[in-house]
Amino acid sequence: MRHIAIVGSGPAGYYTAEAALKQWGEDVRVDIFDTLPVPFGLIRSGVAPDHQSIKGVSRRYEATALTDNVRFVGNVMIGRDLTISELQALYDAVILATGAPNDRKLGIEGENLPNVFGSASFVGWYNGHPDFADLDPALSHDTAVIIGNGNVALDVARILAKSQAEFAGSDIVSHALTALDASKIRRIVILGRRGPHQIAMTPKELGELGHLERACPRVEAADLPDESEDATLEPGQRKSVGHLRSFAGTDQGECKPDQVRVEFDFFASPKAIIGTERAEEIEVERTRLDGDKAIGTGETYRIPAGLVVACIGYQTSKIPDVPFDERNGRFANEEGRISPGLYCVGWARRGPTGTIGTNRPDGFAIIEKVAEDIGEGTGKAGRPGFDALAAQRGINYMKFTDWQKIDEAEVANARDGSPREKFVAVEKMIAAASKP
Repeated sequence: MRHIAIVGSGPAGYYTAEAALKQWGEDVRVDIFDTLPVPFGLIRSGVAPDHQSIKGVSRRYEATALTDNVRFVGNVMIGRDLTISELQALYDAVILATGAPNDRKLGIEGENLPNVFGSASFVGWYNGHPDFADLDPALSHDTAVIIGNGNVALDVARILAKSQAEFAGSDIVSHALTALDASKIRRIVILGRRGPHQIAMTPKELGELGHLERACPRVEAADLPDESEDATLEPGQRKSVGHLRSFAGTDQGECKPDQVRVEFDFFASPKAIIGTERAEEIEVERTRLDGDKAIGTGETYRIPAGLVVACIGYQTSKIPDVPFDERNGRFANEEGRISPGLYCVGWARRGPTGTIGTNRPDGFAIIEKVAEDIGEGTGKAGRPGFDALAAQRGINYMKFTDWQKIDEAEVANARDGSPREKFVAVEKMIAAASKP
């Protein structure tokens, strides 16, 4: 019998568990640990609340979770409740699938001012992650600046620009919905250091922005390359740039007073955030391209900015005694191997790149390496050993059946038109799981 511990219950964790079942069938036991009492990681707290079709992938993970060979172990923090070395003593292989939940820093003056947020915290706020539910961003200024040219920047812009009615069918949490309904933001500036051909925005997300009730997306025509140059782009990127060209069209007319103007400011690098009690302005340097690299021109200007959200990437949380690659914001590893018996997968292995589906082949690849390394297993205690340790330390862990009770309560608490109302406090999750 092989005993596998996976740390992290997001897509990478469940795809890896699925791979383990396909590799060993009845000859494996997999325990999936998570700090929160609820599973699914990025699907629950990272995917935009108005993208419910993407969240549907969790049904696939549920099929894996409900097998006897796989167990969810929630409300257990590695480093607080037990150490990596203790896990390694219990399991043949420990696989870190913790994702990349922390924001990369901008590294500029003023980024610690109030009302300046990284996207992990801001997205966590409107998605109801317990760590960020009390963020309480001020939306009382008329201009917000979003730094970044990827889909997360688009998600944040879309959420800020939507009308109350457009959140029907989403699982955005009530505290965020109330704050957004009272928002005074009427201008959103999306800063990108490079140009339209270098964006990491997909056609679907850009297209959505152009069809919102009150969003008025705008691109400066002068920022767009000659249209003939689009031919060198791959099809998806070409379609994305086509959306940007439509936002620059002369037939667009002026934004109406009741609309939210969404400006794409390309060739713009943030240099400092300025303010006293909170963010008030952002100083920006105009850039030019040298190949694909943005070079500062020395020309600077300022944009009013009552709210700043930096969407510039993520990094993995450090775990005591696990080597860390500071430059890439992930665990130090060789194709997923960290040290004997210790592995990483997903964003924890490769950094925050790829889609949710990218984690499936990654999970299968890491299980192949584990199979090479552990053979028939090493006779470690595995699940019974952890249960004994948990009883000894009074670790009250959550099982998948507990999550099902939480899930049922969230669905029952949903406002009209919403699939659920998430619990945003760990204590309330545990209370819901404890009800008969």
